[in-house]
Amino acid sequence: MGALAGMLLAMTRPDFMRAILGPRMMDTIDHHKMWTDSVVSVAPAASSGIMTNNIAVSFITFAGGVSAGFLTVYSLIFNGVLIGAVGTACALNDMSLRLWSFIAPHGVLELPAIFIAGGAGLRLAQGLLFPGLLSRSDSLAKAGAEAVRLVMGVVPVLIIAGLIEGFISPSSLPWRWKFALAGSVAVIFYSYLLFCARGAPARNTQSGSDAV
Repeated sequence: MGALAGMLLAMTRPDFMRAILGPRMMDTIDHHKMWTDSVVSVAPAASSGIMTNNIAVSFITFAGGVSAGFLTVYSLIFNGVLIGAVGTACALNDMSLRLWSFIAPHGVLELPAIFIAGGAGLRLAQGLLFPGLLSRSDSLAKAGAEAVRLVMGVVPVLIIAGLIEGFISPSSLPWRWKFALAGSVAVIFYSYLLFCARGAPARNTQSGSDAV
């Protein structure tokens, strides 16, 4: 929804697109250059900075749950608006292939990681707003324990995404190989989430049923 809103606003209001992306990025795009070209020359430092930034964004998105989820939702929508605006700006300058071949290799990890951090924040908000039969403090403690496990789980994912974003995404590797890498990483990651990550809880549930 955020990405769609960003796209529509950028298409209908060029001033909005320039305001949200900033004059430096817009000048780079207007000259048909990628603002990420300089990353390759300082890849190790850039990768470290990217990891730190992504982890910080995820923790902020998670911590926003204590605001009854408003800051979490705002963070998710704002990131979507930003992607929509960047995508529109690049499309208007015939740079869509360069943009998405840059985003795809690390985006298949980075974006789901931020979504999961957002889910952790909303779980925190759920415990705060809807305690059910528990006291509010007990409900928040229970929700917090579950949410922390989620957000800590995305840290290694973001580290891998940062390495890819620092070394591979801005490289001169042909776009076909970048998309192939993105597809391979996505298959491995989502297979883990759908099958391996759920295996332990399923076995624990089954063991509990047998014990009863």
